[in-house]
Amino acid sequence: MSDFQGPGPEAKVFVISVAAELSGLHPQTLRTYDRLGLVAPGRTGGGGRRYSLRDIELLRTVARLTAEGLGLEGVRRVIDLENQVLALQERVAELNAELAAARLPQNLPALIADNQVVIWRKLSRPR
Repeated sequence: MSDFQGPGPEAKVFVISVAAELSGLHPQTLRTYDRLGLVAPGRTGGGGRRYSLRDIELLRTVARLTAEGLGLEGVRRVIDLENQVLALQERVAELNAELAAARLPQNLPALIADNQVVIWRKLSRPR
């Protein structure tokens, strides 16, 4: 059995004709979306476009939103807002992890006085 793993979702591997077929859009539409900055395919040395699975998902989202009547500027705004929400959700998860780590009991430095060792322990506050 082979240990081969296919490219990840960010790998720019699909030529424009395949990306067009997978997204259900015309290749000229993909070129237009590239010019407008709605999708950012990779480029080969010769200038050919290469799309990733994420790019194709994004193209499907653009197609769905435009089919629902949204203009391309509205689509851009929706995509920007969705990306912002994802970034904020990731940040909230990071902050929750930091908060959980801060709530763990922590030992403070020990004090030595008159042959006795006193260890201070930080108490967690009730919520």
